[in-house]
Amino acid sequence: MGAKRKVHSDEFKAKVALEAARGARTLSELSSLFAVHPTVISQWKSLLIKGAPGVFSSGRPGRDLTEAEMTSPLYEEIGRLKVEVDFLKKKLCSFPGR
Repeated sequence: MGAKRKVHSDEFKAKVALEAARGARTLSELSSLFAVHPTVISQWKSLLIKGAPGVFSSGRPGRDLTEAEMTSPLYEEIGRLKVEVDFLKKKLCSFPGR
């Protein structure tokens, strides 16, 4: 039976990929230091480099909405609440004790 595969945490992968991206050590040195195959380190490094622009672009989900798209649900809610208030005012005024 073969050896069980290691499962590395995302933090560990990021740490190794950043070390590889810095270029201070060779893949062989990193491989022996972190006990990970050089091919795996190369894959993690390429994933880091490809995914780096996404770190800065997906900051806030509401940025892509226009002002009209953001305000229209609020105006709809204001309208509903106004109708409810008017309805309750009519009911209160028609209450027999008033």
